[in-house]
Amino acid sequence: MTKKSRARAAGVSAPAPAAGPADPAAIVRKLTVEQKARLLSGASFWSAAEAPGVPPVYVADGPHGVRRLAPDVGDIEGALPATCFPPAVALGSTFDVALVARVGAAVAAEARERDVDVVLGPGINIKRSPLCGRNFEYVSEDPLLAGEIGAALVTGIQDHGVAACVKHFAANNQETERMRVSADIDERTLREIYLRGFQRVVTRARPATLMSSYNRVNGTHTGEDRRLTTDVLRGEWGFEGLVMSDWGAVHDRLAGIRAGLDLEMPAAGEARVAEIVAAVRSGALDPADVDRSAGRVVALALAARAARPAAGTALAERGDDPETWHDDAHHALAREAAGRAIVLLKNDGGLLPLAPRTRLAVIGELARTPRFQGAGSSQIVPTRVDDALAAIRDSATDVVFAPGYGLGAGSADEALADEAVAAARDAGVVLFFAGLPQSAEAEGRDREHIELPAAQLEVLDRVLAVNPRVVVVLSNGSVVRLSGFADRVPAIVEGWLLGQAGGGATADVLFGRVNPSGRLAETVPLRIEDTPAWTRFPGTGLHVTYGEGIFVGYRWYDARDMAVQYPFGHGLSYTTFAYADLTVAAGPAGGVVGLTARLTVTNTGGVAGREVVQCYVSLPGSAVPRATRALAAFAVVDLAPGESREVDLVVDRSDLAFWDVRADRWHVEGGAYRVEVGASSRDLRVAAEVEVPGDAVTHLLTPGSSVGEAMTHPVVGPTVTALLRAAGLSDDVMIMTQAMPLERLPYQPGSGVTHRRLRHLLGIANGPLATLLARRRR
Repeated sequence: MTKKSRARAAGVSAPAPAAGPADPAAIVRKLTVEQKARLLSGASFWSAAEAPGVPPVYVADGPHGVRRLAPDVGDIEGALPATCFPPAVALGSTFDVALVARVGAAVAAEARERDVDVVLGPGINIKRSPLCGRNFEYVSEDPLLAGEIGAALVTGIQDHGVAACVKHFAANNQETERMRVSADIDERTLREIYLRGFQRVVTRARPATLMSSYNRVNGTHTGEDRRLTTDVLRGEWGFEGLVMSDWGAVHDRLAGIRAGLDLEMPAAGEARVAEIVAAVRSGALDPADVDRSAGRVVALALAARAARPAAGTALAERGDDPETWHDDAHHALAREAAGRAIVLLKNDGGLLPLAPRTRLAVIGELARTPRFQGAGSSQIVPTRVDDALAAIRDSATDVVFAPGYGLGAGSADEALADEAVAAARDAGVVLFFAGLPQSAEAEGRDREHIELPAAQLEVLDRVLAVNPRVVVVLSNGSVVRLSGFADRVPAIVEGWLLGQAGGGATADVLFGRVNPSGRLAETVPLRIEDTPAWTRFPGTGLHVTYGEGIFVGYRWYDARDMAVQYPFGHGLSYTTFAYADLTVAAGPAGGVVGLTARLTVTNTGGVAGREVVQCYVSLPGSAVPRATRALAAFAVVDLAPGESREVDLVVDRSDLAFWDVRADRWHVEGGAYRVEVGASSRDLRVAAEVEVPGDAVTHLLTPGSSVGEAMTHPVVGPTVTALLRAAGLSDDVMIMTQAMPLERLPYQPGSGVTHRRLRHLLGIANGPLATLLARRRR
């Protein structure tokens, strides 16, 4: 088979020539109902349908690489090789939006080489529980960090001519019964935690497409939820792109079209086309809804055709062999990103970095056979894979290796364990590679626990008995319990899943060629029982209650002042940093900027290093339950030894807001905000307070509103308070009265409030406010 025929067999087609500007609506008007209906469904597993004037759109899984498959192949077998960059679990730990955007650009370049129009990613779902089997595909437990990293990936991909698809919208936080379970979430929690990252990506990066999730939210399938898909996503956030289903997620196609789900993937066949056509002809489905969704498919297809490279530059036309294609520059970028993602959790006595002449014992099969990505739809066929053992041997002069354990989850092999102990006994330093097998975390199933395999822990115990100078190097897609050995080893390196160049990156950090700067994007708990969703995950009876509310991740632990193994944002360096001279200024009410924190950061150590400066904000005495502190901004700063730099951290006013369930809108509460800046959520070096002006109160008063709400109303509050004071109520009675509905006041002897006066007060209160609210909601 020739190189060109191999490319075609793998589903790679030559690019269509670029077309001039076209009007999607005009094209849709010329199509028959059947043609429009066909556009709303995939043509194959990885492409959308064609129509006159409408080219097909090719999609591929991502976002940490391009998984280009033949049209009707769903499994990874036969996928074209591509650079496997670090997955989201690692990219989140970089806190480096510029680096992540570069990764996105590289992914886009490889997508173009493979004639892919849409990369299915990033995934930015919140890590509600460490048991979620797909956490390796997600960024963080924090919505601001997830949104920032997600927006950077989208920007990097789309600035280079490829569409991104943000997923999974929304509240897809477990794999158990993922296609049927209802995530039951109160509105404030939904808005502040589970939608906020999506809102950030949509409003800042303008993704071309978005993928609805399998699950239901409060009983409604997300692909059929008009409030989420049309009212919030398009109406409030201004999303102008296409919404597609997750693969096989469609439950009621007609309801989905009405709700704003434009494209069903993969191909659903002619029966689906007939169903849509019959519904239009019977009047069960509004033709305008079909035209609207068809127009979005056409717009995506036209944009994709315009962005495709000129004829002769695509992989199939060049004649390159897609099975051996690789890009050295992209592999180097993957190594750089992996090095920046590694988190140095512990380094007692400065055991790291290693000296090249140190006698090393490398123990653990994972050092030789790396696990560098998760299983499932994001899995990439890498162009090559670097293992840590080879990279360590290239970096040191005296290295002995013992596998120590097998890659399964069974008990320890005595012969392998004995070999490991013998290797460790005479070593200057032991590098013990530990981690999870692929079977422990994968798409489609959740984890049962957060323990490392018992066989690995048994070998580690035996190694520690003969040599305490042990560096544990971890490989896992979500947190694992470390409390069984964390206090017995001097150094721990969190390696996550690092992509195809992770082996070299690990050696770079161990030997100090790269000064570690990764920071935890999720808290490492002492035990699974301490985690926020422990008693409510994964739910029962096809319902899972998000009873922890907004207190997810570090918000949960901090609110309870609960001990953790390592806090959110934690990560050590081979140098040290000092923070000083914090000043904070508030922005105006109604402005974009909420506050600006300025401080000086100094490298006080002996080597160059990178610090991730983290800004947390809180409002003591808030009228609503709030996090003890919440990440509001962060910055990455590179400093030479002794160098100081002024760092500005700008917090958007919108990031100070909470979701006001009474007014059904965001609200910035005025008051003295506490601003803390430091190296983690629990390593806060400098603090200040700043008075932030609040938004005007916009609650409508109704007969059911409380007396207390009326007393604090900016228009009628003084009048209501004066009436009650004139009635001679004692302080105790006044406190009790504040909880009373206003409609009860006329029945209280001596209140001084008649039915007529109450109606008059409500009219005064709601006149200007009702007008203001109506204006804001139009």
